[in-house]
Amino acid sequence: MANSKRDLFLKRRLRVRNKLRKMNAGRPRLSVHRSNKNISVQLIDDVNGVTLASASSLEKDLGVIGKNNVDAASKVGAAIAERAKKAGVEECYFDRGGFLFHGKVKALADAAREGGLKF
Repeated sequence: MANSKRDLFLKRRLRVRNKLRKMNAGRPRLSVHRSNKNISVQLIDDVNGVTLASASSLEKDLGVIGKNNVDAASKVGAAIAERAKKAGVEECYFDRGGFLFHGKVKALADAAREGGLKF
């Protein structure tokens, strides 16, 4: 029986998340969620179960509302890097979820790295 796109996505997400759990050394996790219209990212401390910082293309101050493109993703990546520095985080793990490291997800990661986050 063939797997649906959703099943393949869920398998990829679990595979990525399990690998991150195995190599977790107390560093926070930079979790990405991409929908058809927006992209959002959270910096999560899994030990304490709290979100340290977040950014989304839905935020008005980023000026990317209604733009579903790579430029919007890179602005969100720069914003999360800045907010992570304010929260005192310099290193984290990049959790792309089930999304492929391509296009918007890659642009977000590159912008976060340029902003000073290490992963």
